[in-house]
Amino acid sequence: SIKMDLLHSNGVLIIQHLQRDYRAYQDFLNFMSHVGDPRNIFSIYFPLWFQLNQVVGTKMIWVAVIGDWFNLIFKWILFGHRPYWWVQETMIYPNQSSPCLEQFPITCETGPGSPSGHAMGSSCVWYVMVTAALSYTVRWKDKSAVTLHRLTWSFLWSIFWIIQISVCISRVFIATHFPHQVVLGVFAGILVAEAFEHTPAIQTASLRMYIKTNLFLFLFALGFYLSLKLLDIDLLWSVPKAKKWCANPDWINIDTTPFAGLVRNLGALFGLGLGINSEMFITSCKGKNSCKISFRILCIAASLATLQLYNFVKIPTHTEYLFYILSFCKSAAMPLTVVALVPYCVHSLMRTTEKKLN
Repeated sequence: SIKMDLLHSNGVLIIQHLQRDYRAYQDFLNFMSHVGDPRNIFSIYFPLWFQLNQVVGTKMIWVAVIGDWFNLIFKWILFGHRPYWWVQETMIYPNQSSPCLEQFPITCETGPGSPSGHAMGSSCVWYVMVTAALSYTVRWKDKSAVTLHRLTWSFLWSIFWIIQISVCISRVFIATHFPHQVVLGVFAGILVAEAFEHTPAIQTASLRMYIKTNLFLFLFALGFYLSLKLLDIDLLWSVPKAKKWCANPDWINIDTTPFAGLVRNLGALFGLGLGINSEMFITSCKGKNSCKISFRILCIAASLATLQLYNFVKIPTHTEYLFYILSFCKSAAMPLTVVALVPYCVHSLMRTTEKKLN
């Protein structure tokens, strides 16, 4: 449509302005794009928060998974183009004089562009963290504490918006999103996170509920995809565009395809359910050691260290279905490690040490 083309062309002007005038901040903007990567939720934010507060950690995984699922459905409905391929195919520029947008190794996302998954994932998880931190200060009643709470409120929400704006600018700077796509992503993420502020049932969900939720999310997405495919609507239309217009074929990664994200999130949710409903979790995280600061610190350190080792596990990409299966297993192993395996090992170590001292 004419209005959408006008929106896109204005977005291209903003991208050109950023790439020209903010070149000195390129490293910082690339870093902020990595900060907004939804995969950091499972490897950094979740292990930190779960050991500090299991309620917040559990909510974080649910918000991240459901938020990314909604992001996938929205992407399939909105058919949003990405700047780096849109400028090559649009007919609105005279004499085929398409603007030149610089690409980077993290530019060539293969899924549709609207709304931004990085912006949505970043906003929803940081919303959970900020509201969780403020929930402690809101209970303070005396006058000085109320003042401190207001200062803390202002400080944390300022940090929240600084991070979201930085992530949004970074995604626009690398020409992987138009400005309106990142704005939509931020507010969609906040809505999802706010919805889970009023969904306490996730804290007592059984393994059966986790499995049912996984099946519903997978079957709905697959059914939606197949239904539109029967209508001759290809929801993977963005993948060939990405492959065609990416400046470097090596920058195309199967891990950015729509189904790769779906499988990764379903694996994480299943791993969380498996861990929380395991005997190892009950023995360690519900035992007497769970209240000790030393236990939590050791669990955080061991979890973060162990999860970094998962980065060295490279999943073969030559067979797409094998990649999805192994990606699901790897994603499930990460929360299972944080929730059950690491705490149980730390608990056993501490118990053995206590016996020797006695």
